[in-house]
Amino acid sequence: MTTSRTAVVPEAGSGRESSGPGRGGAPRAQRASRASRLDWVWAALLTFAVTTIGSGNAQPWRDEFASWNAALRDTDDLVAMLGHVDAVSGAYYLILHGWVCVVGDSEAMLRMPSALAMAGAAAFVVLAARHLFDRRTAVFAGLLFALLPAVSKYGQEARSYAFVVLAVAAATWLLLRALDRPTAPRWLPYSLAVAAAGLFHVVSLLFLLPHAMIVVLRWWRARAWRLPVTFTAAVVVGLLPVIPLALLGQRQVGRQISWLKVPHLRGIADLWTNLFASPMVALGMVAAALLPLAWSRGRRPAVEVGLVAAVPIAVAWVISQGSTSYFLDRYLLFTLPGWVVLAAAGLAALRPRVVGMAGLALLILLGAADQRQLRTKYVKDRTDGRAVADIIGKDYKPGDGFAPVRGSDRVYMIDFTVEYYLPPRIQLKDVFAQRSAIASDDLFPVECDKPAVCLDGTRRVWVVTWSGTSNPYHKLPEQQEKALKDHYKVVRSTKAGNLQVTLVERNR
Repeated sequence: MTTSRTAVVPEAGSGRESSGPGRGGAPRAQRASRASRLDWVWAALLTFAVTTIGSGNAQPWRDEFASWNAALRDTDDLVAMLGHVDAVSGAYYLILHGWVCVVGDSEAMLRMPSALAMAGAAAFVVLAARHLFDRRTAVFAGLLFALLPAVSKYGQEARSYAFVVLAVAAATWLLLRALDRPTAPRWLPYSLAVAAAGLFHVVSLLFLLPHAMIVVLRWWRARAWRLPVTFTAAVVVGLLPVIPLALLGQRQVGRQISWLKVPHLRGIADLWTNLFASPMVALGMVAAALLPLAWSRGRRPAVEVGLVAAVPIAVAWVISQGSTSYFLDRYLLFTLPGWVVLAAAGLAALRPRVVGMAGLALLILLGAADQRQLRTKYVKDRTDGRAVADIIGKDYKPGDGFAPVRGSDRVYMIDFTVEYYLPPRIQLKDVFAQRSAIASDDLFPVECDKPAVCLDGTRRVWVVTWSGTSNPYHKLPEQQEKALKDHYKVVRSTKAGNLQVTLVERNR
């Protein structure tokens, strides 16, 4: 692993400082070496600080509400639900369940585990950059990763994607360590990282292909059969706990991601922009990531990290040409650490050094506007559940019913959006739910096949559906709309953003 460090530019980690003349040079070099070993610490702390700033500002979007709803269930109920839907998110839901039981479910607390995961990923990004290149590259990578808009976006989202980034970043660094000395104590942590990546998101296992390619390249140079053999064994061990999840997830795939379309070539450009959560940063990153191609020496580490970054995207595009598409930016977010290390290496190698520092500063500044936008109220979703809850709370009476738009629009989770913001004193009866989601072992309740019968005995109902029309029952299933029109009169209807809140009262 030393060839790349001497091939790029000698840095503090390459021994240049320890050879300098002058009294006290050795102690200074030793202190610098000790400090460099802690670069991962400040990178993790910086990433955590950035991802927690304003993390409670944006209202959650529907996928986050799905996480919240799942996390609030008892463990037995949650496991039962996973047998029917969202099995691929099960590991994350279980972690979030334990977390909210301890710290609560405010927006900031729901997202805190993701911030911690991104902080952990930052540590492994720095360690991998130092292992492949030098300290300067590691410092650049730590700063760049912490201040990327995409890291803030998914570090402030109550979903599993930050955990996937952590697992794959850890696996990449652990692979590099194991290739230096392929012993069981080094391969076992790698197996654990493989298992974690697969359990948090099965699609992330695409990273195993570039890892295998790196192993083959190393074997080709050394012709040591121990490398491919031990790597294969480590992967097999890591995949053992993932196989049952993959089989279960395959049965649920039609319900989970059937909405994804077959990607075209243009989809690669769109994914690239979304991957960094900033069009300007995406352009800057591609420019910085291409810089290592101009190196006359030391391209091997750049090629290796380039494989980790690029191959999963290419493979995902190819396999998505079949019956099921997996080509989505957040599914491929785990490639982000590879792109960061590659871009950091290119910037760190520029001479004079001030040019590289200026390039790094420019990349960070390009994302400043997006960083601010990510922390605004409606950036994730313009569906204002808090406003709806406030309207209901001002005129709530015990025994009131609740009729959110579901039917074909249930994927928008308007019921969860409103329920999240309702205070505990408000207990609404879900009038069109014949069987609750928990009783159904599902994410959604089973709706009444005879809505008029289900309404019996409910004097007032709060109807929540889409605004933009004079019809207060817009997008409700036809039978539900008819039952309400036949037996209730509209008391008032209030617009709340893209939602409409209508109070109806039973005819006397």
